[in-house]
Amino acid sequence: MTTVAMTILLLSTSSLLLHCSALPFQQRGFWDFGKDIDVRDLMMTMMKDQEEGSAFEEVSPPDHPTCPFGCVCQLRVVQCSDLGLTHVPYDIPPDTLLLDLQCNMITEIREGDFKGLTNLYALVLRNNQISRVHPRAFLPLKRMQKLYMSHNQLTSIPRNLPASLVELRIHDNHIQKVLAGTFSGMGNMHVIEMGRNPLQNSGFEPGAFTGLKLNYLRISEAKLTGVPKDLPESLHELHVDHNQIQAIELEDLSQYKHLQRLGLSFNHIRHIEHGVLSYLPNLRELHLDNNRLSSVPSGLPESKYLQVVYLHSNNISSIGLDDFCPTGFGMKRVFYNGISLFSNPIHYWEVQPATFRCVSERTAVQFGNYKK
Repeated sequence: MTTVAMTILLLSTSSLLLHCSALPFQQRGFWDFGKDIDVRDLMMTMMKDQEEGSAFEEVSPPDHPTCPFGCVCQLRVVQCSDLGLTHVPYDIPPDTLLLDLQCNMITEIREGDFKGLTNLYALVLRNNQISRVHPRAFLPLKRMQKLYMSHNQLTSIPRNLPASLVELRIHDNHIQKVLAGTFSGMGNMHVIEMGRNPLQNSGFEPGAFTGLKLNYLRISEAKLTGVPKDLPESLHELHVDHNQIQAIELEDLSQYKHLQRLGLSFNHIRHIEHGVLSYLPNLRELHLDNNRLSSVPSGLPESKYLQVVYLHSNNISSIGLDDFCPTGFGMKRVFYNGISLFSNPIHYWEVQPATFRCVSERTAVQFGNYKK
């Protein structure tokens, strides 16, 4: 399958890809994993991986090509979305690389549903009614890298996920527990999106993430009262926004020295223990907006690489001269390019101009008007 052929497919099938209610995903950078997937972007990613030789091996096409009724099959891409299917079709071509089954009425994934699909790269099952997955259903998928099962009715993460998996999206289900060993042997995993599940802190069993080298994790819109314990130490990005967290303590973030982006927006945070940010030496972006903070968190001046801080919609009534910038030289490596402080009871005319001496430009600081 050549780059030209895949490009032709992208152009000729773009009108067939997304007909269900979920918004399309448009990934423009490393930090956009939290949005829904667009199959066009997935195809482009697959094409890039193929060119780099990281996702495929050559598989001979079948002697008698087949295509499930109503689906569109071309160049190892099988599109069966929006067909009202109640089960996975049985006659999927064995050389399929991308299988799109989103926006159907599938309720169960059976043991033999993916038999023979040993070269499958991506499986899209979002927006179905799946509540059961056979423990052996994914065993044939030895090379699958991307699995999308968001917007279903799962109560647990499927067992025996392929060790080759790189990205798992399973948000907006009914998952209440993440069992120990769920991700055992999955050394290639980079992204997990499991937001909008009724997960409490007690729902994460000890060892749930053992051995996982993860870059990105989102557990937003859940029922967390604190940052979950024992998350992968390799995390570069963590989102636990839209939860019920009331405080951030030293032990909550002490092991995440690689973290670059932290999302804590839309919680009930009143207190951040002094010294928390010292454990995050590589932090670039901090989201603390829409909480109940009464002051600027300590430690910001010592965060050498911090560039963006969202503090709007809190209860901050005053800002000190040294709340953001260090007093000495050679401490902060980069200037801020975004500080939001609007929707706080701050009299901006009382803030000394030197407070923002380490900000790149005046427009980087947003005060706005406070209305009680």
